[in-house]
Amino acid sequence: MLYLLQPKANITASLLRPDPYETMLYGFLSVGSICSFFYINCVLLFTLRSKQVFCETSRFILLFNLIFADIFQLVPSLLLYLLSVLQLKIPYYACGVPVMLIVFLESISPLTLAVMSLERYVAVCHPLRHATIFTVRNTGIAIAVVWACEFIHILIRALMLVYVFTTISVNLQMNDFCSKEHFFFAPIFNDFEKVHASTLFLSVGVAIISSTIGVALVARSASTDKESAKKALHTLLLHLIHLSLILAASLYSTIIVAIARTVGRLNLIRIYNIFFVFLFILPRCLSTLIYGLRDQTIRPVLLQNLTCRWRSSVFLKK
Repeated sequence: MLYLLQPKANITASLLRPDPYETMLYGFLSVGSICSFFYINCVLLFTLRSKQVFCETSRFILLFNLIFADIFQLVPSLLLYLLSVLQLKIPYYACGVPVMLIVFLESISPLTLAVMSLERYVAVCHPLRHATIFTVRNTGIAIAVVWACEFIHILIRALMLVYVFTTISVNLQMNDFCSKEHFFFAPIFNDFEKVHASTLFLSVGVAIISSTIGVALVARSASTDKESAKKALHTLLLHLIHLSLILAASLYSTIIVAIARTVGRLNLIRIYNIFFVFLFILPRCLSTLIYGLRDQTIRPVLLQNLTCRWRSSVFLKK
């Protein structure tokens, strides 16, 4: 976050303040991007609940869960961004609300991607068993397990926070801007973050890659529906790209800290704003572009809803 950009001397800060018009431009780019994607994702959520077929198909139910988590992570992320841009500091306990919400939601997307990959694998490699394995009930159970895993994750962090409070004194009026790194300031959290992120992305990556290999082998078989297998393979490859972008977003702060050692403050502010859009916002907004517009069942209804049914007949003809 922008707390990394604060100079050690007030004189230096006054000399190195970015141009206000440039700050407004970056703010408009970031806030405008979030608001645009937020609107599109909200419309896609509405679309996925507008027809019975979407509510009774496992892949659409999983897509709804994926977008739901992405939307509600954008809201506190935008709040922290605005606080840092406006250079506003808040008490420690107030900072904990958006930070804990972001941490709680940040792993929902990769875990959901793993379940979505397994669903495509079963649909292509075991089509006769797909209807019995990925029922609405079983899909709901899988989503509940995903959220339960994240609840355990945030509970462990809360217990670690209580332990830290009992060992050291904490200034409830933060000296720096609210961020995940400043809220979880103790070294023990850095070690926990490395273990959690490594385990999460390794396990999800194995699930997606294994599903991709399985579908690729089936696609080469002459006895299968090659068109369906190729579509599933393309979807799994998009899952893998999506996971890579989420991984890059999770390394967002680490990348900024590394760059901060080699560039000046003004250039760092510019890089920060660009990275915020392309590494933090974009990976959480690709669900609509990757999954919503590609699906022939969703696309006409989504386009209708995005345009408030204006010229809906034109879109449907296409």
